[in-house]
Amino acid sequence: MSQIDHSHRADASTWVDGADHHPDFPVQNLPLGVFAPASGAARIGTAIGDYILDLSAMAAQGHLPQAVAPALRRPTLNPLFALPASARRGLRHALFERLTGEDGYALLHPHLHRAAHCAMHLPFQVGDYTDFYTGIHHAANIGRQFRPDNPLLPNYKHIPIAYHGRASSLRVSGEPLFRPRGQIKPAADDAPRYEPCRPLDYELELGIWIAGENPRGAPVPVGDAADRIGGYCLLNDWSARDIQAWEYQPLGPFMAKNFLTSLSPWVVTQEAMAPFRLPQRARAAGDPAILPHLLHERDQAGGALAITLEAGLRTAAMRAARQPAHRLSEVGADHMYWTPAQMIAHHTSNGCNLRPGDLLGTGTISGPDRTGFGSLMEIATGGATPITLPNGEVRAFLEDGDEIIFRAKAEKPGYRSIGFGICTGVVTAAMP
Repeated sequence: MSQIDHSHRADASTWVDGADHHPDFPVQNLPLGVFAPASGAARIGTAIGDYILDLSAMAAQGHLPQAVAPALRRPTLNPLFALPASARRGLRHALFERLTGEDGYALLHPHLHRAAHCAMHLPFQVGDYTDFYTGIHHAANIGRQFRPDNPLLPNYKHIPIAYHGRASSLRVSGEPLFRPRGQIKPAADDAPRYEPCRPLDYELELGIWIAGENPRGAPVPVGDAADRIGGYCLLNDWSARDIQAWEYQPLGPFMAKNFLTSLSPWVVTQEAMAPFRLPQRARAAGDPAILPHLLHERDQAGGALAITLEAGLRTAAMRAARQPAHRLSEVGADHMYWTPAQMIAHHTSNGCNLRPGDLLGTGTISGPDRTGFGSLMEIATGGATPITLPNGEVRAFLEDGDEIIFRAKAEKPGYRSIGFGICTGVVTAAMP
């Protein structure tokens, strides 16, 4: 697990204009991503304030540690996250030193690009994507709508439930969502029909990027699993609720999920997150004991995350009137029933190999009440209790033209808060 060091000092200051007061990307963050300037190819960079520092160009000129230089000259983060964590920590320290030191301006300033003038790409070439179901309040809320007397299935508190998602439809924030079509079967109908989804929804999640690789057949012990986390992002697991209701038994979601998953472009690294650890929440009395292969004292003491996530909705009418997004919910990531390390340990416990750039979704993170629910399915109780927006519009689910915006911030007393940027997408009409 990454350690707190000088690069996390709250009083550290950079010469980059405006970065010290930036809500997401002060010098204590230094997230990694892949971007393209207005007239250039995709390359690796780090966000600092309203700018992106071109790490590929710096590496090509010999200004960064040799251990990471070849990986930084590639157009994805996969080679960098195949290296030992010590190499990425060395990169962080080198960047921190130059961005805070007086002699860094002349060296780095030519490689700064205004973020607003750049296009962002997916940070990794993703080989596999697995979505977990670790938000116990979400699981109970959804289960209660279908099984009032048995909202959580018997295995939920024993294993981190997950399913394999579709890597090919992972997209960076800002790409449009085309309303999916699929088979639906209303309760009153005798047979299903094929048509556009009606109850379209979002799900508020974190993404966990994998670093390193375990050999096939070699499980990752839960006590070592935090070292396999490369970083985090925001993840919107868009969901077609009517398609899901018809297809999900017996094998779980498929077409209801695989049409699009939106990701924030910046990887907030495991090293940046070192100060933002929390003890895992105590389990309720009567919950089953955790099996030994999923239990480690260090993970229980500091495996949860001090991250607050927020979901907002902005309709087409609100954008036309230049009104801000309406906040739908705010929730702490520490409401997850399982830690990221437990997810990795479980995923590999049968010998499955995880590779650099693989993505794990946490599942929808919800709090114990409506202010922290991570989906409209919960907030509007499956459509039974629609919400009224500040401009008078009413929503039970998402309409064409609606925009969903996720934000998140890691905060803890004594440390400079760091953010994740945004994850956003606009619903557009189904394709013909």
